[in-house]
Amino acid sequence: MSSIPWPFPKPGIASSLKAAAGRRVRRWARDRQGIDPTVTRLRPGRVYILPTGVGIVFALMTFAMLLGSMNYNNNLSFVLTFILAGIGFVSMHQCQRNLVGLELSFAGVEPVFAGQSAQFRIAITNHSKSARHGIRLQSSASESEMHDLLPGESKVFLLAVTTDKRGWVPLDRFGIRTLFPFELFRSWAWLHMNLSGLVYPHPADHAPPPPPTQTATGHRQHDARGEEDFAGLRKYHEGDSPRHVAWKAYARSGQLLSKQFAGADTSSQWFDFDAVPSDDTEVRLSILTSWIVSADRTREDFGLRLPGVEFAPAHGEAHRMRCLEALALFGLGKADA
Repeated sequence: MSSIPWPFPKPGIASSLKAAAGRRVRRWARDRQGIDPTVTRLRPGRVYILPTGVGIVFALMTFAMLLGSMNYNNNLSFVLTFILAGIGFVSMHQCQRNLVGLELSFAGVEPVFAGQSAQFRIAITNHSKSARHGIRLQSSASESEMHDLLPGESKVFLLAVTTDKRGWVPLDRFGIRTLFPFELFRSWAWLHMNLSGLVYPHPADHAPPPPPTQTATGHRQHDARGEEDFAGLRKYHEGDSPRHVAWKAYARSGQLLSKQFAGADTSSQWFDFDAVPSDDTEVRLSILTSWIVSADRTREDFGLRLPGVEFAPAHGEAHRMRCLEALALFGLGKADA
């Protein structure tokens, strides 16, 4: 028995056609608007508006009431119909006006490890003398919380972008939208700022132990880990040795302090890409990331050797970020790095 040809596209074909149409619309919008600067103020020509499903039902109901009023020549029915029509027109005007004039600016994104969500911060400022209500940001994969903006107020909206590999994660396109008031109309605008956030390699879950600690003589004194002469007290940091805690001072003041020593020698570690026990580049980078995170947690000096680049032993947030950034961009092409 021959099958009857189905007059509509198959579900898979329909989704492919929808995705292709969406990509063409996005390219058209990008070519029409160009690349937006990191500080952009919305003009009336950038804001689009269409009725929602509720708005279409509202319009059909109002039109049916108009036909009934004309048929029965009922003055009270005419009054109610014209009031509802006026509410619809005012709602349409107010919905677009709710976005016009808002200023959007990029407020940064913190680096994350692969597998985490990069939180892009977008600041929206209301420079007008009227409040703006029900403002929300959206991207292809997420949307922000809804906020109201008072006159002169600025708020930061968060857009989450999932990551699955190291390097740069882009936020090429995001939108701002509102349904205020009455949710009869949807007003929105798309922005293309070419934003990106740095993604570090995912730390290895079961990394082998790092190479043995080495004594680096002749390099700068480490005020937290020298063992020679007592130099004073400082605030306790997580990971400090219990032997260095000033227990007598704690008994007197109730504040947890650590002893500082000034010494000529410090212990440091070298994390060498070629010495990692693996043949896979991504596995090596994950293991190096795990070693760096562990060393930074205990405030130990560590150095990093990669093919073509070397970071001398040091400690601190800036050193950790430099090393992790080098791991994130290792081996990527110029277009990616």
